[in-house]
Amino acid sequence: MTVHFIGAGPGAADLLTLRGRDLIARCPVCLYAGSLVPEEILAHCPPGARIVNTAPLALDAIVALLTAAHAQGQDVARLHSGDLSVWSAMGEQLRRLRAAGIPYTVTPGVPSFAAAAAALGAELTLPGVAQSVVLTRTSGRASPMPEGESLARFAATGATLAIHLSIHKLAEVAADLTPAYGADCPVAVVYRASWPDEKIVRATLATIAAAMGEGVERTALILVGRALAAEGFADSRLYAGDYDRRFRPATASGAPTEV
Repeated sequence: MTVHFIGAGPGAADLLTLRGRDLIARCPVCLYAGSLVPEEILAHCPPGARIVNTAPLALDAIVALLTAAHAQGQDVARLHSGDLSVWSAMGEQLRRLRAAGIPYTVTPGVPSFAAAAAALGAELTLPGVAQSVVLTRTSGRASPMPEGESLARFAATGATLAIHLSIHKLAEVAADLTPAYGADCPVAVVYRASWPDEKIVRATLATIAAAMGEGVERTALILVGRALAAEGFADSRLYAGDYDRRFRPATASGAPTEV
């Protein structure tokens, strides 16, 4: 028996890995975070599978379900939204499974920041503009931020910021970032990226709070950085004709040679 933790992606039911789909299809038990995982993904569960929405359950109750399935020799598909490597609360479950000697696997999923960038048609790392993406959030009731991980510190790098779980503090976020990025820095808020009701609002740090208005208090990602609207950036050297690399060696004249 194995508990398979599976990243179910950002929302669209077809943004699920083939491995994740196949694991769901062979597990007689499926535990899913119903507040964010689309029910269409549950169609991959085998006939007769026990399907449990864990949204209203506390951690101990979830672990009890996993432990019971283990005792019955039943594999479990444990679905979380997005990718499991960030803000998934997987770590605390794995810690308990290790203590109980219950085996598990982890299958990654499409993260929300990638779905948001796709919705914007944007590359978040452009030559000479930004070469780093910082995934971060503001402090919340569930998890405070470590002292050294402030928005101001990250903003000082000039990197593209993907700010999660913070839409309810949008005006505060903009104020914290303006000294480093400037009031005219591009901002995009992507609400429910890849879902049918996806919404995109583009503005600047000076105008984003007013442009966004009220009514959106969750499931929205804030992207900030010059890469969101840059046009005059240099081309990458990756595809330059005189760029010599293993799979495309170049001659002294810069013309590619036959491989």
